Amino acid sequence: MLDDFVSLIYPNVCSGCSRPLLKHENTICLHCKTKLPFTHFHDDPYNMIEKIFWGRVPVEAASCLAYFYKRGLIQNMMHQLKYKDRTQVGVDLGKIAGYQLANSKRFSGVDVVIPIPMHPKKRKKRGYNQCTYIAQGIAEPLNAKVNEVALTKTDDTASQTKKSKFNRWLNVKSVFNLERPQDIEGKRVLLIDDVVTTGATLEAAGKTLLQAKNVELNIFTIAHARK
Repeated sequence: MLDDFVSLIYPNVCSGCSRPLLKHENTICLHCKTKLPFTHFHDDPYNMIEKIFWGRVPVEAASCLAYFYKRGLIQNMMHQLKYKDRTQVGVDLGKIAGYQLANSKRFSGVDVVIPIPMHPKKRKKRGYNQCTYIAQGIAEPLNAKVNEVALTKTDDTASQTKKSKFNRWLNVKSVFNLERPQDIEGKRVLLIDDVVTTGATLEAAGKTLLQAKNVELNIFTIAHARK
């Protein structure tokens, strides 16, 4: 009864459209789930996400869940996740992605899910790494483990949002460190980020992970924002 009263005063709202959620809904209403702009890239080896990394870093497979449009559902959800402390949004989007990947032959057999790390200073300021929650959601349907300690970020780089493709690459090319190569040696790794634009961050992180022996690198993001 107390929960019902609290919900009446402070209703839980959808992270996509801000409408009040029904009891059986978590962070995304059923209407928004059906309207998510899915890419359906997962089984296409020539998809635009995979092409981003051609000639830059060797990946087994790369894909993303949905398209990112200004003032669209995914942008709203990402804003709630990153700046409004709604970490469950990341888990829920991750689960949607994870179940899709579990049905994809190209992403089967993932052993370890690694979120793009944040610099400790930035993580302390925000309080959490949003990619960790996405990774947790993805890992569950894949029966994979989340590893947050193998890869670290050593430099507190400036935001990538307004940088050119070349400057994005310069900004991140040497900022990651492989702390525990033994955690991923001989493993099929899925590297996770929230949004991909030019792929500079994922390229730098992926190259760092490939310093470990016999690693199969796969890349996945929730959204793709075209530059």
